[in-house]
Formats: sequence, structure tokens, C-alpha cells
Amino acid sequence: MFTKFTVPVAVALTGLLLFDSSTQGAETAVPRAAEKIAAASKAPYEPAADQTASAEEPAGDITLMQALIAALLKNPELAAFSQEIRAREAAVLQAGLRPNPTLNALAQNFGNRSIRGFDGDVVTLELSQLIELGGKRAARIEAAQLTQDLAGWDYETQRIAVVTRVAQAFSEVLGAQARLDLARQTAEIAEHVATAVENQVEAGKVSPVEETRAKVALATVRTDLTRAGREMEAARRRLAALWSSVTPRFTRVLGELETVSPIPTLEQLQERIHRNPELARWATELTQRQALVDLEKARAVPDVTAILGVSKYLMPDDYALVAGVSLPLPVFNRNQGGILEAEHRHTKAIEERRAAEVRVGTALNIAYQALAAAYAEAEAYKTAILPGAESAFDAVQKGYRLGKFALLDVLDTQRTLFAARAQYLRVLTAYHQAVAELERLIGERLAFVPVSKEPQ
Repeated sequence: MFTKFTVPVAVALTGLLLFDSSTQGAETAVPRAAEKIAAASKAPYEPAADQTASAEEPAGDITLMQALIAALLKNPELAAFSQEIRAREAAVLQAGLRPNPTLNALAQNFGNRSIRGFDGDVVTLELSQLIELGGKRAARIEAAQLTQDLAGWDYETQRIAVVTRVAQAFSEVLGAQARLDLARQTAEIAEHVATAVENQVEAGKVSPVEETRAKVALATVRTDLTRAGREMEAARRRLAALWSSVTPRFTRVLGELETVSPIPTLEQLQERIHRNPELARWATELTQRQALVDLEKARAVPDVTAILGVSKYLMPDDYALVAGVSLPLPVFNRNQGGILEAEHRHTKAIEERRAAEVRVGTALNIAYQALAAAYAEAEAYKTAILPGAESAFDAVQKGYRLGKFALLDVLDTQRTLFAARAQYLRVLTAYHQAVAELERLIGERLAFVPVSKEPQ
């Protein structure tokens, strides 16, 4: 009766792995980052050669997997996040670089002929090097690496969000596609009924009022058909936009809309919420904020500047070595404000993590209630409402042929049946969209969660 899927909607989050964040040593971070930056400069963000065919925009009849591949390769938001990751890699490279040496040239006593000997003309060349103390470089590299890891978490969050949107948009297209097929069937039946009534009116068997009713019903069904076609086109464009396409090239989507499975309990899902990248990232976030505190404390330690040079005395034609050190005295500025700022931002991150836990937990509860309602409604339509509407329609049709029911009764039962079928399709669409949202929140496929008992 409805279009059949070839790929379940729940496969939307298959293969998604949480980003693995790790902190490397300060001495190996710079070569690693340099290699990544060099590779990125040689190979821009493009699909591999063996993925060129997959990167083409989907055309013809497509599956959910094809839509996911196209979105993951061409979604502009994901491309922007990948560039941010590369920017953070460059920041790690920059954080590991040491200060440049400074060359100073100084000429003294020019234009004064009364000064002779070692008090005469002097040209001095000095080379100075800032020596960072207090572990500034190591702290800077660690903070940059953790910031890079956060960019990875942000990319993973966005990637799962894109996959969820693709699954939901795919379900929307599939539901609109099925409703359009249903509207066409309804219009075809309404045309047959209108033609049959017209023939009966011409034969004088029924009143012309019945013909008017049949024509009104036909006009209503045609309006519904037009609306279904526009909804279908809008859904197709929303899906294609996820892989940066303005005009969809695919014709239909393939899948099984009527696949509905029992859902686990809310408690089972709450146990898995820690896999959500929006929550998992906060461990790295807090470590990064603490690294920034350590960096600000390291900046409070004064750095030493070593100086080594040579002076050329022109009159005696002789040389002298120059050596020295420069050390700022931390009398007024001991980076007190920077340390306090970093500590307050660390405390802020703790509060933000609590807010994120509440936000994601609330979203899980809301999504679960939507899924439970859609599942219960889908089961009700499948087991009771649709069979009852079909039985009533068949009975009224038979009674109408025997003269027991009027045409108005036939039209009413027909309208009730097709309205129930259309609503059933909407419920199925809402069910699969809710499944995709829950899978985003728990970070894994819902099919992997065992169903121990009926959901409450």
C-alpha cells in the first residue's frame, strides 16, 4: 500500500564514533602539527580519488546511505568545521615555536673629533635571545593542543547533527512521497465515483444533488493532491540542501516507512547519554580551561634575555666582547589579572557543563515522549484505526450497491479511510524523525539498546 524502504531510517547514525581526544608531549607536538599543516597545504579538503563517484550528487532513486554520503562529503557547515580544525593545528604549530633572536647594531661617538682612543668611534653588534622560563612553551603547547581537541569535538557534534538532519529530511521526503501516492489513489477513486454518479443521474436513478456532492468531493481531493505535490517538492529541496544542492537531481527515495520497533525505557537511554558529544566534550573543555590557568601562571614568571656581542673601536683598531642579561622585575605586573580571568573562566566552564547536562537531559526527555507518543499512535492506527476504517468503507460500498446506503455515506467513509491513511503516514514520519533525534542524543543507534520492557 505504501512505498517500501530498502534501508531503515535508524541506520542514520551507523558508524559514527566519538572523537578521540588525547594530549601529546610538548616536544612531539610541534613536529606533528608541522606535518599536518604541510600535508594540508599540499592536499586541500577534497574527497579521495576513490570517493569521487560517491561525492557526485545523488540522482534517480536514492537510499538513505547515499544521502548520508553526499551530505558528509558536501555539507558546507562540515567543511567550515574542518577548516577550523586545520586552523587549530596551525595554532599548535605556532605555540611550539621559540622566540626569534634579535640583532642590535649600535654606533657611538660619531662626529666628535675630540674623543680619541677607547672613548672614540665605536660600532657594536649584539645578538640577544629571549629565554622563556616557568614552562611557558610547554604550557602554551598543551593549551593549544586541548583547544585543537575541542575543535574535534565541535566537528563531531556538527557531524552527528548533519546526519540527524539528513535522516529526518529523508523520512520527511519518504512520508511526503507516500502521501502523494495516496492522494493520487484518492483522486483516481474520486474520479470514478463522480463518473459513476453522473451516469446514474443521466439514467434518472439518483438525484442531481448526489452529482453535486460527488463533484465537490472530487474538487477537494484534487486540492489535496496539489498540496501533497507541493509538500513533496519542498521536502525534496530541504533534503538536497544538506549536500549544497539547490535543485534536486534525485526522483524518489527508497526505504521502508512502516518499519516500527518497540522502544526502550527512558532510564535505559539516560544511562547512555554520556556518549553524546555535547556532554563528552566537557572533560576536554575543563582540562583546557585548567591549562589556560597554568599558562597564565607561567606568564607571571619573568623571562631572561641573554645578550652577546662585539664592539669595534675604530681609532685603536681593536675589539671587545660584550655580554649581559636582561631581567624584568615583577614589581607591579605579576599577571594577577590574567590569572584571575583564567580561574573565573574555569569556574564558568563548570557551570556551563551543568547547564549542558540539564539541557541535553531535557532534550532527551522531550524526544523520548515524542517517540513514545508516535510509537503508540502508529500501533493504534495499524491495529485498530485503519482496519476499522477499511472494514467500514467496504461495508458501506456493498450496502450502497444494494441500495441500503446513500452516496453521502460512501463519500464520508471514503474520506475517513483516506484521512486515516494520510495521518498514519504522518505518524510514521514523526516516529522515524524522533528515532533520529534520540540517536543523536545518546550517540548510538537505538537498535543497539536492548528493550527490556514496554516503555512507560
